[in-house]
Amino acid sequence: MTQVLMIQGTLSDAGKSTLTAGLCRYLKQQGLRVAPFKPQNMALNSAVTVDGGEIGRAQAVQAQACRLDCHTDMNPILLKPQSETGAQVIINGQVYGFMNARDYHQFKPVAMEFALSAFTRLCENYDVVIIEGAGSPAEINLRENDIANMGFAEAVDCPVLLVGDIERGGVFAQLAGTLSLLSPSEQARICGLIINRFRGDVSLLTPGIDWLENHCRKPVLGVLPYLKNLHLDGEDSLNMPATQDLAAQSSLTVVVPRLPRMSNHTDLESLAAHPQVNLVITQTPQAADLILLPGSKAVVNDLIFLREHGWEKHLQQHLRYGGKLIGICGGYQMLGRSIEDPEGLESTHEYFPGLDLLNMTSELKTRKQLRTSKGWIRPLQVPVHGYEIHTGVSKGPDLENYLIEYGDKKDGCISADGQIMGSYFHGLFDHPQACAALLQWAGLDQAETVDRNALREASLDRLADEIALHLDLSMVDQLVGLNAKV
Repeated sequence: MTQVLMIQGTLSDAGKSTLTAGLCRYLKQQGLRVAPFKPQNMALNSAVTVDGGEIGRAQAVQAQACRLDCHTDMNPILLKPQSETGAQVIINGQVYGFMNARDYHQFKPVAMEFALSAFTRLCENYDVVIIEGAGSPAEINLRENDIANMGFAEAVDCPVLLVGDIERGGVFAQLAGTLSLLSPSEQARICGLIINRFRGDVSLLTPGIDWLENHCRKPVLGVLPYLKNLHLDGEDSLNMPATQDLAAQSSLTVVVPRLPRMSNHTDLESLAAHPQVNLVITQTPQAADLILLPGSKAVVNDLIFLREHGWEKHLQQHLRYGGKLIGICGGYQMLGRSIEDPEGLESTHEYFPGLDLLNMTSELKTRKQLRTSKGWIRPLQVPVHGYEIHTGVSKGPDLENYLIEYGDKKDGCISADGQIMGSYFHGLFDHPQACAALLQWAGLDQAETVDRNALREASLDRLADEIALHLDLSMVDQLVGLNAKV
């Protein structure tokens, strides 16, 4: 019988995704067949799955922790915000439609059925399923028809661990307050508390932990330290430094506009990890060797944002002085002469002028392109591994000078003067050879190679080691039936 454990948090970004990934790797190391699951995720960072869908990026990392290919059953409901009040709804990896918040709230009972079906399929194939909650279980306005936290835990009758983030302060109020807002049956599901991201002498926490255990009548399983330099893909926030301190003679400055609806910003994480790259993510134009326009879930609205903040003139000046420019996915579409959205998929603009830096046009289509690909960056003669998640189709004379070839397909383009590259490929910098070659094209002499996947693997192993060192895992082992299975 499959054992199930759910990780919930006192607030968003309390560390649920990271803890889930670490537990998945720890349990895999113990010889269990383990899989991650998140019934509902809201994020603009997604990954393409082995079965041709898309899920939240965090579940893809957790799948890697389990040494599995990611599958849509691991995250059956994905919400990708397109505005302040609405989101694209992805079910079982495919676009279901656009819903505003009120409509989705009414849709939740249907969404729950999809989530339960995916969960049941996972349970048929694995010894243990580790479920990640979303946000906080104590959001009073979202408790009705909840499918993300206690509503799902109650539906599948599973135990819960609750994690709080001491980095933001008030961790005792977080944990005690969350428990106090739950129903008696929900409180009973919580088997233990975890304090995350602690810096300093843990013995100084002892009086607080004693009070917490006495007040809440729940054991504190441990205190996880603040871990620097974990190379794990961010779920829905830019969890990377805005800048790095590097010697000017050995570094390349890459500037990225901080778009309101930036998507798949994991494209930047290989750059953030590179020792010779000074990565700057900013709303305000700044001098750079390379400017990178990232993906966007609302391309026209983000293009309006760029113009309002002076980026259009800055890009023109940047190119006049010999700077390099790359556009990825939505950023690639912005570089063309126009963006057409006749069906109103992302905005009310049927036609909108682009930056006119490439001789091409893009049209948004209902059918989303989802694929993982391995190809070749033609002008640089290096391999590239990436994936596509986009609804646009681009065409025009500049595409004849294509950037990437894979199989019998071609993608993107490079401008005639060699200063601008554009592509629908996410993950352009993830292959070590591709990253080094692109940085050298942008002006970096003797670029080092950085293996993003190797860094991620090492981080997952380190995370599992830290969890084993700092948490009392006897309760976890008991909850997942570890002693009976190994």
